[in-house]
Amino acid sequence: MKLHRVGCYCAIFLWVLAENVFPAASHAAESAPKSLLTITANQPSPPPETGYLQLGSANAGRSPSGHVISVNSRYFLKDGKPWLPVMGELHFSRYPERYWEEQILKMKAGGIQIVSTYLFWIHHEEVEGEFDWTGRRDLRKFVELCARHGLLVYPRLGPWSHGEVRNGGLPDWVLKKGPTRENDPTYLSYVRRYYNQIGQQVKGLLWKDGGPIIGVQLENEYSKRGPNSGAAHIATLKTMAREAGFDVPLYTVTGWDNATYPAEQVIPVFGGYPAEFWTWNLDDGSPDPEGVYLFHVMPTSGESGIMQGVTEKNKDEIDLWHYPRATAELGGGMQVAYHRRPLILPQDIAPMALVQLGAGVNLLGYYMFQGGTNPDGKLSTMQESQETDYPSDLPVKSYDFQAPLREFGQMNGSFRPLKVIHQFVQDFGGDMAPMAATAPDLQPKDVLDESIPRVVARTQGERGFLFFNNYRRNDPLPEHKSVQIALQLPAETMLVPQRPFDLPAQSHFFWPVNMDLQGALLKYATAQPLTKLEDGKTTYYFFIAIPGITPEFVFAGSSVQAFSARSGKLSREGKYVSVAGIAPSLASAIQFRGQDGGAVHMVLLSEKQAEDAWKISLRGRDYLWVTEADLFADEQSVHLRARDTNQLSFAVFPADGAKWTSAAPLRKAGNDGLFARYATSVKPVSVSLQVEKVRDAAPALPVKLGKKLDWRPNPIASSPDDADFARAAVWKLTVPADALRGLSDLYLDIPYVGDVARLYQKDHLLGDDFYHDAAWEVGLKRFADKFSDSFELKILPLRKDAPIYLPKSAWPDFAGAPDITKLGKVTLHPEYEVVIHGDK
Repeated sequence: MKLHRVGCYCAIFLWVLAENVFPAASHAAESAPKSLLTITANQPSPPPETGYLQLGSANAGRSPSGHVISVNSRYFLKDGKPWLPVMGELHFSRYPERYWEEQILKMKAGGIQIVSTYLFWIHHEEVEGEFDWTGRRDLRKFVELCARHGLLVYPRLGPWSHGEVRNGGLPDWVLKKGPTRENDPTYLSYVRRYYNQIGQQVKGLLWKDGGPIIGVQLENEYSKRGPNSGAAHIATLKTMAREAGFDVPLYTVTGWDNATYPAEQVIPVFGGYPAEFWTWNLDDGSPDPEGVYLFHVMPTSGESGIMQGVTEKNKDEIDLWHYPRATAELGGGMQVAYHRRPLILPQDIAPMALVQLGAGVNLLGYYMFQGGTNPDGKLSTMQESQETDYPSDLPVKSYDFQAPLREFGQMNGSFRPLKVIHQFVQDFGGDMAPMAATAPDLQPKDVLDESIPRVVARTQGERGFLFFNNYRRNDPLPEHKSVQIALQLPAETMLVPQRPFDLPAQSHFFWPVNMDLQGALLKYATAQPLTKLEDGKTTYYFFIAIPGITPEFVFAGSSVQAFSARSGKLSREGKYVSVAGIAPSLASAIQFRGQDGGAVHMVLLSEKQAEDAWKISLRGRDYLWVTEADLFADEQSVHLRARDTNQLSFAVFPADGAKWTSAAPLRKAGNDGLFARYATSVKPVSVSLQVEKVRDAAPALPVKLGKKLDWRPNPIASSPDDADFARAAVWKLTVPADALRGLSDLYLDIPYVGDVARLYQKDHLLGDDFYHDAAWEVGLKRFADKFSDSFELKILPLRKDAPIYLPKSAWPDFAGAPDITKLGKVTLHPEYEVVIHGDK
């Protein structure tokens, strides 16, 4: 995570008219587009550079089974084939270890292939010489669980990690020893001991040993220059990591904020966020402060590429052409600080991922993908604070981050739209990785420019994808009428689509161009590819209908045989066969045989069906499940979970792939197109909750201000301390001791208006929340052993003059009062679970 950063994303578009284009110039004449954007992608990309990067040893990238991970200047490779992985951050020490496995499986269900995780030194050696690798700090157990379920692991070693942890993760005692984050002999002696401890914990778990660890990140946001610092310090840390046993295929550093590093020894990774909690302004600010909703395409040749965080100060020493474009911190959400509390909506995240893919990113890494909770410390609390000379006051316990998987394991609304993109990447990312990104000839001048559609192409030769993003957080982008793309490829210029279309407001999607479907040539589709499955000798391709856009599929007629469509308008014009207007369903929409001779079926799903679709592998066979329930699976069984309903249903393709059984009553409910439908239920549970007000809040004290910083001239608000909660309003919450019987979890929903809320039991702080216009939701299963005693809810009043940022919707009506404390109806929401087993 970063302290601050300035975005420099950009895109260029040209409004032109094209001649002699596919499929017929007459279509352009019929209805001349208002926005005809030309993308010139007719020149070959230079071949990837190899040999520049000197990362691990010659054997570091080869596993005992012969699988090889490597990298060139444009993309990563697995067994010599292009590989576009998806990575998500989960901090194992911020999550109860007894629930690691189900969260790992949820990440896998969401399309994550690599789990990245910070190691926070202070979590493991808070007291000098006393290392703790037990419980939620058990790194080895965490890595082994990831390996058990086929996920790779990417430790971020630090020693300074940040992650909004106290001292950036450095123990207090280290700070007292002398200079840090440089080649100081005393500091390095302790870092070496710490690295050796980590190395011992994961001994035998590296990729070359048959384990899941494929790389490590060194330090974080490192820009310190001068004697004993700079690139030399990163080189020293790499040497020490290798001496501690970390001989791995990949070594990375964060590349933003004027970063410095040894160019040939590490790969810089980047990121961007939808909002920033660390700035000092108290208004909404820019709707896109880091440019994450605007395509930024690196030059195609001859220039040093400039990416976010690469500044005028360091661009001369960094030539990004040596490295694949990779993110490690694409914001899966945003943490709240006391002085600034952005609200991230579920629809804010997926457009960012789409923009990164379109712009050429070949490692899609999120921070955070899984929220967490700071562990209790022995000597202090573990959050970043101004008291320790850090820039912001964070919650003492909560590191929820509004992530796709929330602090208590919940699947956030952003999870499913991301899953849709990740499923495509898993099945087609290898095809996309070598594709170069090309922007139109004219583009929006900045993040505020909404006059020109935002579009980019990724192509290799004649094949590729068109990416559209018409979404912007907080300040919606308008509809664009009559849009058409003239895509200039080496052998042809294509008009996509044949007739101009209206680009819906706040939409984001991508379309295939010249896509190979088992030897059939799909010239283009105005629907988004999702996944593919094979059943016998037939291949099934699943696409997604884009809301507000008529789905159209155009094929090269000579490449398809026995072509038929279930619905829509079938047309044959010249060399092309097209189908338009298909209604989304779970049925086969188009059938044909390609030149490879195999049968092909195409299924067009609605956006909702696609978000409810889960591709899983069970006993070596792939299935596609469609269910509104939350789903995760291992090799033997499928877990379905649903909130507030004991009635669950699902549809499975292939329909006859397995015999499904469950301890719960399970009945087949007929077929729905290609899918078999099933329904099940469990016994409903009613849980009582007693809420008793203990006292009202005392009048709120004036908000204290913290220190000025060199990069932030204005002091910001400081969070209340423990003593301030003696003035809080207090409620007693009582849950029955057996409340979790028959449930997978029980969520406490706390709608309130105030400044800060905390949940205690017997003066032990369990959780906290900075009010930001979202009900506070607490998963209770991790506290099940505490149900015998009541919980205590404390809420401090929010002052009308509080110098903090809240979304406009969050500011309440104070009705003439100087402060407000208000608690709505607190409710309990049961989460039910059914486990389904599949037998061949």
